[in-house]
Amino acid sequence: MSSPAATDPSQFQSDVQHNFGLTSDQQLMLDEADRFSRNELYPLASRMDDEEWWPEDIFPKIGEQGYFGLTVPEEYGGAGLDYFTSGLVSQAMARWNYALSLSWVAHENLCLNNIYRNANDDQKRKYLPNLCSGRATGALGLTEPGAGSDALGSMRTSARRDGGHYILNGRKMYITNGPVADILLVYAKTSPDKGAHGISAFIVEKDFPGFSVAQKLTKMGFRGSQTGELLFDECRVPAENLVGTEDLGVAIVMSGLDLERAVISPICLGIAERALELSIEYAQTREQFGRPIADFQMIQSKIADMYVWVETMRTFTYRGLAEANDLEVGDGGRGHIHALTAASLMYAANTLNRVLDEALQIHGGAGYIWESEINRLYRANKLLEIGAGTTEVRKMIISGELLRS
Repeated sequence: MSSPAATDPSQFQSDVQHNFGLTSDQQLMLDEADRFSRNELYPLASRMDDEEWWPEDIFPKIGEQGYFGLTVPEEYGGAGLDYFTSGLVSQAMARWNYALSLSWVAHENLCLNNIYRNANDDQKRKYLPNLCSGRATGALGLTEPGAGSDALGSMRTSARRDGGHYILNGRKMYITNGPVADILLVYAKTSPDKGAHGISAFIVEKDFPGFSVAQKLTKMGFRGSQTGELLFDECRVPAENLVGTEDLGVAIVMSGLDLERAVISPICLGIAERALELSIEYAQTREQFGRPIADFQMIQSKIADMYVWVETMRTFTYRGLAEANDLEVGDGGRGHIHALTAASLMYAANTLNRVLDEALQIHGGAGYIWESEINRLYRANKLLEIGAGTTEVRKMIISGELLRS
């Protein structure tokens, strides 16, 4: 296995990023997040993958560094930065521990940022400080068994009003951070006869009566990022934990999905950057026929292709982040931004597939071994073509918006 260099990422990569147009503050944030992730997250990656292990102390460490609540004002415990900056942190983390980068996104974006954008002030003051500090772990409960791509139309989890509570019944499946979450933003149907327009959002604490983790799921990739099935059996949720207006949760879902896609694209970019770095290093040190394989034109061709793919991923990823940066509360789920974020993630995930395929080919037999780092990266990609809307769903979104216009 290759170990990371003792210095910052190569000057070559840094210059490319700077010349693309990151401001000095953005570049500094990316570099600092990279150093933190290399020093604190990378040493955990192998064990997390081998054992599906979750390091219970890592979220407080991330919180201490100020990498939670990036988009949340300081009055709630956040950093008061913009959405683009959160994407840079996602990118940096993915270079060194992509499993934790996914758990970070589920916490930071799907739960924390969604609560900040849509909750009332009392809810923000109650829940955001602990989420921003990392003392509490967040998750989003949307997908259900048998209702993946049709998450809204096929939703069966229900919520009925009972005095000062809502009673939730149902199951949620494939929930990132589910087995370790303290606070969850959960969607349920309050008016089943209205279909997707009868959905509401609730803040659920893990200790609420009737909530439990049905099972932790073992995965092909992103293995250290905890994923599970959640059970709501007459789960009593205080009425004041309703987020927004009853039956109007679909707007929260749709705008949240656009932001989710925009911030998952940098995960693809970070993994691709690391795969290129590992491939260059391996090609320069692996010898065949008496010389490094980097001397052979076929290997040079592969590295050239990988570089072009990484740079086009960077361009599209940053554009998607930039345009999602100013997405107003209640916007999204339609129009240009809906198509753009779907396109950005579709391109990033599909292109990452090509980058990793060539990276594994360069590594040859060494890359086929389970415990090698490039093997771990290779097993990551398929989820990125499935989660947050499959490649096929992304194509439907893009074409639907283009044809509608």
